Amino acid sequence: MMQDMSDLFDAAADEHRQRLAPLADRMRPRSFDEVAGQARLVGDTGRLRRQLAQGHVPNMVLVGPPGTGKTTIARLVAAEANMALEELSAVAAGLADVRRVVEQARERLGGSGRQTVLFLDEIHRFNKAQQDALLPTVEAGAIRLVGATTENPYVSINRALLSRLVTYELQPLLREELVQLLERATSDSERGLARGGPIELGEGTCEAILERVGGDARGALTLLEAASLLAADRVVLPEHVHEASDRRRIDFDRAGDQHYDHASAYIKSMRGGDPEGALRWLAQMLVGGEDPMFIARRLVIFAAEDVGPAKPMALVLATAALETVRSVGMPECRIALAQATRYCAEAPKSRQAIEDIERHMSAVRSGGTADIPLELTNRAGAKEARAKANLAPEPHHD
Repeated sequence: MMQDMSDLFDAAADEHRQRLAPLADRMRPRSFDEVAGQARLVGDTGRLRRQLAQGHVPNMVLVGPPGTGKTTIARLVAAEANMALEELSAVAAGLADVRRVVEQARERLGGSGRQTVLFLDEIHRFNKAQQDALLPTVEAGAIRLVGATTENPYVSINRALLSRLVTYELQPLLREELVQLLERATSDSERGLARGGPIELGEGTCEAILERVGGDARGALTLLEAASLLAADRVVLPEHVHEASDRRRIDFDRAGDQHYDHASAYIKSMRGGDPEGALRWLAQMLVGGEDPMFIARRLVIFAAEDVGPAKPMALVLATAALETVRSVGMPECRIALAQATRYCAEAPKSRQAIEDIERHMSAVRSGGTADIPLELTNRAGAKEARAKANLAPEPHHD
C-alpha cells in the first residue's frame, strides 16, 4: 500500500514538473527522430545511431556549441540502450560524486545486470588530476561515460582520457532546422505553446529570433516562450521578440575556442590589409569581455613582427596603445586600440626584422657563439680611455 502511494506521489510530481517546465525542456526530443539537426550522427543512417543499433555504446564525448543537443543525445543514448542514466555537472560535482555513481552502477550491474550511463556535463571543467582519476572508471566497464563540452577536446581534455573516448562533434542548427523547431513548438498542443490555445508566429518573427540566438535551439525556444508571454492576442510578432530580448546574442568566451578564433581573425585581418574586418573582430572581443591587455600585447607583437621596418611608427603607436590600456583602461582605451589597429592594418608589411633575428639565432644554435674581435670588446674601449688619460696600463694577470 505504501509503495502504491509513493508511486502516485511520484507520478503527480512528474505531472506538475512537466506542466511548469520551461518550453525548451518540455519540447526536448523523446526519440532520435525528434532531434533537430545532427542527422549525420543520429539520423536514420547516422553513425552513432547505427552503433547503438548494433548494441554498442562507446565511451564518448559530445562536442558542440550550447543548444545543439548534447544533453538530449546523452539521455537518448541511455534510453535506446536501456541503460540507467546518472547525470553530473563538472561545474559542481567532484570525484566523490563520480565514485558514488560508480559504486551505485556496480551494485546495479551485480543486482539486475543493467549497465549505467554517466553523463558528465562540462567535462572540461575537471582539472588534470580529476580527469586522470576517470581513467580506471572508464576502463572498468561498470559505466559508460558520456562527456559533453563546448571546448576543443584536444585542448581541454587530457590525451590519456581522450584516447579512450569516441568524439562526436555537433554542429549549430541550420536556419531551416530552427524554423521547423519553432513552428513545431508553436503548434504542439501537448507540450508546446498551443496547449494554452492556438498561437501564431507573425511574419518575420522566426528571423527576429534566429538573429539573436544563432544556432542555439534551447535559446530559440526560450526566447520564443518569453516573446509569447508579451503577445496578448496570441500572435507573436518581431516586436515582441525585440521587447523580450533587447540585445543580440554575443558568441564569445574569453577562456575558450572563441577567444583564440577571434584573436586569429583579428591578426589575419590586419595581415591581409583589411582594417574594417580587424576593427569588427576587435569590437566583438571588447563587447564579449576580452581582456584589453591581451589585445594590446597582440597588437604590439604584430607591429614588430608583421609591419616591422616597412612602417616603424606602427610599433610606436601599438606600444602607446598598450600603455593607454595599462594607465586608462576601458572604455576609453578602446579608442587607442582602434587607432593602432587601423594604422597597423593599412601599413605596408615587412617581416625583415623577425627574419633577421631568427636567421642569426639559428646560426648561434647550430654553430655556437663566435669570438668577439678585440676592437669590439669593452676591454678595447677601456685601453683607449686609459691611454688618453696618460695612465699606466692595467696589470696583466695570468
